[in-house]
Amino acid sequence: MPENTAVASACAVPEGGLLSRREHPEADHPYRSPFQRDRGRIIHSRAFRRLAGKTQVFTHRGSDHFRSRLTHTMEVAQIARTIARTLGLNEDLTEALALVHDIGHPPFGHAGERALDAALRQYGLYFDHNLHALRIVEFFESRYLGFRGLNLTLGAREGIVKHSRDYTADEHPELIQYFLDQRPPLEAQLIDLADEIAYLTADLDDGVEAEILGVEQIRAGVSLFERFFAPMAAEHPGAAEKLLFQESVKLMLNALADDLIAETGRRIQEQGIGSLDDVQRAAERLAGFSPEMERLRREAKNFLYRNLYLCEDLKYGHEHAAEVIADLFRVWMADPGLLPPAYTSQVAAEGAPRVIADYIAGMTDHFILEAHRNLRKTAFTGTE
Repeated sequence: MPENTAVASACAVPEGGLLSRREHPEADHPYRSPFQRDRGRIIHSRAFRRLAGKTQVFTHRGSDHFRSRLTHTMEVAQIARTIARTLGLNEDLTEALALVHDIGHPPFGHAGERALDAALRQYGLYFDHNLHALRIVEFFESRYLGFRGLNLTLGAREGIVKHSRDYTADEHPELIQYFLDQRPPLEAQLIDLADEIAYLTADLDDGVEAEILGVEQIRAGVSLFERFFAPMAAEHPGAAEKLLFQESVKLMLNALADDLIAETGRRIQEQGIGSLDDVQRAAERLAGFSPEMERLRREAKNFLYRNLYLCEDLKYGHEHAAEVIADLFRVWMADPGLLPPAYTSQVAAEGAPRVIADYIAGMTDHFILEAHRNLRKTAFTGTE
């Protein structure tokens, strides 16, 4: 058990406070807290279900075992919930934020996000998956008679905006209600770090499964992994390499989580943080890794960029993703009337580039590939 557990309980987002309020007032539920209701609304949303069809790292390589955006999201939620419980934070809000943190990502993983951003840049716009996630929960989800969107609490919407970066009121006056001059609550600060823990370990696992990464290569390039693999291999001579690998990845995940809990608790105590207001007015974010673990985290992340994310084996998929998105964007810009009626009706108010980006961002990998094939038949060459 890491040190400094439950030290943040006084800093937790309370139930029933300002951050529990909704834009459209609703009666309290008899047995579910506001943040439990947020979690349920996110899970039942169409955008959440579509994460099952969106790439995490790999699109298709002959295995059903690679993470999708959905399974990755579930892993982040499990890690974040455990950390929040250990520190004494609001576990329900933390879980809701973890479940919604990737809901704004387009198809094809980060390659798709880069391609969509490049398409928008031609028109003086850009794509930000956090801000798109906010648009999803505030507008695109349509499930209720009384309001548009999911009507999430202010705490959930603030966390969507601020969990991974800070925005300024000068650049984003439309976000002024989200306390841009303050730090986000610890529940939101944890999400980006739990995300890092999840994908650093899971992507090693998927990389080995895809036979792009080798165990010996990881041992040589990821010190935190080797810290656990070497003594375990010595203790269990003759053990299957796959099992040694899996155990080492698990211990690597635990070490990152333990360090995050201990270091965040240490900072809270060292700075005399005793309330949510103290967290919001702190000079910098309080959640974080120790200097040594931060060095090891960066090493692991750099290893994955060099050897997995930017490797030759995935290059074609990234190029194809960029081609598909650029083709669709170009055709729909030439004739926005080809969009579904629900999107065509928004062009006058939002402009064609933003509406097209909204439509593409909501697609799954399968759906966008099918749309691309259909448009090739009619708008490009007339053939498959």
